[in-house]
Parts: sequence; C-alpha cells; structure tokens
Amino acid sequence: MPDVIAYGGDWNPEQWPEETWEQDVALMREAGVNRVSVGVFSWSLLEPAEGVFDFGWFDQVMDLLAANGIAANLATPTAAPPPWFGDAYPEALPVDSAGRRLHHGSRQGFCPSSPIYREKALRITEQVAARYRDHPALALWHVHNEYGCHNARCYCDTSAAAFRAWLRSHYASLEALNDAWGTAFWSQHYSEWAQILPPRDTPSFPNPGQQLDFRRFSSDALIELYLAERDLLRELSPGVPATTNLMAGAHWDMDCWAFAAELDVVSTDHYLIEARAEPHIDLAFAADYARSLNGGRPWLLMEHSTSAVNWQPRNRAKAPGELRRNSLAHLARGADGIMFFQWRASRAGAEKWHSAMLPHAGVDTKIWREVTALGAELAGLAEVAGSRVKADAAILIDHSSVWAQDHPAQPSSELDPVEEAKRWHAALWRAGLTCDLAHPEGDLTGYRLVLVPALYLVSDSGAANLERFVRAGGVTLVGPYSGIVDEHDRVRLGGYPGAWRDLLGVTVEEFFPLDGPVSLASGWSAGVWSELAHATSAKVLDTYATGEPAWTRNGWGEGAAHYLTTRLHDDALAEVIAAVCAEAEVVPPATCPPGVEVVRRSHPEGRSHLFAINHTAEDAVVTTASGESVTVAAGDVRVITG
Repeated sequence: MPDVIAYGGDWNPEQWPEETWEQDVALMREAGVNRVSVGVFSWSLLEPAEGVFDFGWFDQVMDLLAANGIAANLATPTAAPPPWFGDAYPEALPVDSAGRRLHHGSRQGFCPSSPIYREKALRITEQVAARYRDHPALALWHVHNEYGCHNARCYCDTSAAAFRAWLRSHYASLEALNDAWGTAFWSQHYSEWAQILPPRDTPSFPNPGQQLDFRRFSSDALIELYLAERDLLRELSPGVPATTNLMAGAHWDMDCWAFAAELDVVSTDHYLIEARAEPHIDLAFAADYARSLNGGRPWLLMEHSTSAVNWQPRNRAKAPGELRRNSLAHLARGADGIMFFQWRASRAGAEKWHSAMLPHAGVDTKIWREVTALGAELAGLAEVAGSRVKADAAILIDHSSVWAQDHPAQPSSELDPVEEAKRWHAALWRAGLTCDLAHPEGDLTGYRLVLVPALYLVSDSGAANLERFVRAGGVTLVGPYSGIVDEHDRVRLGGYPGAWRDLLGVTVEEFFPLDGPVSLASGWSAGVWSELAHATSAKVLDTYATGEPAWTRNGWGEGAAHYLTTRLHDDALAEVIAAVCAEAEVVPPATCPPGVEVVRRSHPEGRSHLFAINHTAEDAVVTTASGESVTVAAGDVRVITG
C-alpha cells in the first residue's frame, strides 16, 4: 500500500442517474476521498444477459475516477449473480441443511462447489480484468465481497460429491476416516465413500468429526473460489495486488488464517454490534485480529459505517465524534486505509437505511461535516502509513477449535470460545495493553505472554508449540476446557487438559458446569464452569471453598504456565491477567484512566505515533512512558508523534 492513508468507500454509481456522477466525484474531492471500491454488485448490469456484456457505462466511471486522481479498488462482481444465472442454472443455487433450495433475490445466491457458478464467475472476472488491467485508476483488485457471509455452507448433492473428494484427499483410506470420526459409535461405520453425506438435518446430534470436517471443507471451498479468480487476475494483470474483505472477528465460518495467507494485503469489514456494552472494545479485537492476520503489517479497513447500519434489531445512529473515534481506533491498531460502506446512501434496496458518507439529507448534516473533517485529518496523518504495532502478548485462537466446540453435545453451552477470547482481550484493553491474535501453530517467539482462553481443540504440533514457548522463557495463562481434544475432535485420554497436563502440572478428572456463582478462597467469584483438578507439579495459587485448585502456576523450563479451572468473573480475571502480565514484564505504552485507549504505532527507524482515544464523557490525562502528561478531552483523540 502507498505511503498515504486510503480514504473513501464503496461507490455504486449504477444506483444513480449519470448526471449524479460528476457531483459525486466533486464531493469526494471535497471530502478528501482518495480511494473507492467500485463494481462490487454490478454483475447484472455488466452482463445483463448471459454472454452479453455492457462496459460502456463502467468505462465512464473508471475514467472519471482517473481524471480526478481517485484510485479504485476494482471488484470482481461475483458475490451477487444476476437473475439470469438462477433462472438458467437452478441446480447452482444453495441448499440448506434441511434440503431446501434457496432462490435468487438477495446476494450470494450460489453453491460454492458449483462448477457452473465458477465458470460464469471466471468469465465475468476475465472480462473485467482484460478491459481494465492497464487502467490508470486501478490500484487493487477487490475479489468478490464478504465470502461466505450468507452461503458459507451448502448441502446439495454437488457439495456432497465435492465433500467426498475433499475427504479422500485428506484421508488415506476409509479406515482412517472411520477412525478419525469414531464411526463405531451409533453404527456409523462407512463401507463406501458414496455413503458419506454433508451433516444434513438428522433425528439427533450429527457426528462431531463429520461436522468439523464439513466446516473445514466449506471454508476451503470458498478459498478455492478466491484463488481461481485471483490466479486469473494475476495472469492478466501481473503486479496488481488482490484482496477480499474477511469480516475478521465477526464472521467465523471461514478459516481466516488460511484465507489471509493467500491475500496480497489483508482487508476486512467491521461494524459495531450494539448489543455489546462497550462496542469499541469489540472493534479493537477485530482490528487486532486483522493486523495479526497480515503478520503485523498494515491492513485495509474496507468497510465500516459512518453511523447506523440496517441489519440489527435496533440500529443506533452514532453520536457526534463517534465516527472519528471508531476510524482512528482502526488506524491506531494498524489500518492504513479507512473506508466505509458506502459513499452515497441508497434510495432503494435492502440497505437503504444503512448510513453512508453522503447521507440522504445531503451535505448540511452531522455525518458530512464529520466525513470531511476526517478526510482532512487523515491527510495530515499520512506519515503514520507503513508503521506497525508491536505487541508483547498474544491470544491463541483457531477456527477449527471454535467449530468443534460449536457441536451441540458439549458439557455446557455457556462456555463460548469466541466470547471468552474477546473477554480476555477486553481485560488487556482495559489495562492499556495491545495484543495480537495468533494461530496455535504460529510463530510465538516474539511474545512475552501467550493467553489461551478457550482452545478446546489443539493438534500435537500446536500443543508442542506452546510448550516450546514456555520452555524458552515465556509465560502462558490457559483457561478451562482447553487442550481437551485432538485435531479430529477425539478426547485426549488420561485426564484433562490432555494436551497440556505436563506443561500445566495439573490433572483434571471431571468437569462440573455451574448454574450459579462460586466463591474462591481469595474472595474472588466465578461461574459457568469448574473442574475437579489435582496439582501434580504445579503450585496452587487459589482454591475453591472445598480446597480443589482454581488457579495454579507451574514452572516449565525457563518460563511458567498458569491454569484456571473456572471461568472467573471479569474483575477477578483482570487481576489474574495483571499478575501474569507483571510476571512476563508486559507493560502498557502509557498510563491512563479507565475508558481511555492507548496504542502505539512505530516505524523501523524509531519514530512513533501514540494514539490516545478517550471513550468517556470526562477529560482524561495520559502519561507517556517518557513522563509527559497529555490531556485528552472527553470523546476526543490525540495522536502524539515522537
């Protein structure tokens, strides 16, 4: 990405009369827009009938952008097949787990495994690439849009055949598959590959191994679609980078680690979930995840909202100043691009009540004034581009583990692995600490502290990876119900937490899910979960009233491994995390009162930018590591460069 903060949003000129386009571009320049996404949902107008293409109007759009110095994230429009596609190829429409075929009328109306969908998607991609590969406005290929948002899994016969082919490539034999899935249970032993189906609706629980592998297969099917388009784009336009928007931290149906490895730059969409008490902390989690997916390099925020969205039960408008705080929070955590959905608010269609940079009421509005002010501010922060966030702590998270724990037959439905990861992340946020997210098998050597809130499933290599980290001097804190099963969702025998019994110096003989709070000897409280554990080599730091371990610490090589056998309430969890941070010598870049977010971005030569974001209604004083005191007004953001 260039040394400038990309700023703009999705521009959909096809929704408006042509005389509006010149006005749009003039207003973009007034707002400081330098980048727009175009063509995302244009398939039905670019190919109004099968094999009939109309690019005349889109030529004008691209030329208009180039003439005004605005770069394009040029989309392949394959996320929304036209009506003729569903009409001509109904067998390519998605089927749900109950066997219902879904119909055209929204977006993502296709089966990811459909050969005819792939053929038609590659044909329109080829047409777009061949026409615009040398266009001066082209800066980035925006492949598809939000893969799997509405069609992450298809259960049709085409998908069933593709699933069987995927299984045959991953298992050497039916015997190996039967062993991995434990098919001796409930008379599920397969004697022919043709007997295997997707986990369609059944009278009772589906096979856990079957469900897990189908989630993996479905994720891979979406990645294969991306790769097919990306590889064609690389062939036709070598040197032009490609990406797709992942929805990291909010959409768990795709393996973002595997997907991100195929992107030239990671981009993501993020929208505030109003049901959360502190949605700005959830924003920080998603931004940290996006940065981590890009290996710590700057990333692109492809979409967020200027104000209200249109798809929640109650769509709250953002308060004055909130647009700026949200945008600069993403920038603070590594984004080199701040973009919105969309440029001009739609007059019709399913997202007409979704806010935009240019609202229905026009330019004499709060939103427009904030949009133009942000554009000017980002232009003044251009030197931030290219800098990185260095985190000393990481949280382990893996989609396969989330998918395995999503099986309905669990000891408790209240121990949600994603929510636990976000809760532990929030404890770090409140302590002023920025953390990465990491794959269990990823490189952990740059961290002092690794947190494992809820990693139910871990492979042997992932388990050994954490052991090596601790042995080399790292500190870890492992949460309950972690290390329980292998990569096939088979229980690790001999006592829990099977993968890490030796590392943690603890053996658990039984789980005791809770229906209310429980008190610990320290006076802390916990809930949801408890375990009957025995310390084999670990030191017991806290116990239940009955004397069994609740928090332990075990020395391991040069480091230490802590374990919690219960789900501590937030205040107690914060104290435990503060203790392990102190042991690992993980410290914040500044000290500040509650509700103030501090993040540092740094350049290799040492120049840095400290973002201080005040999410409270009171002025706050932030003290930097050098001892400088900086006042951040209520609801304001300060960027301190040094």
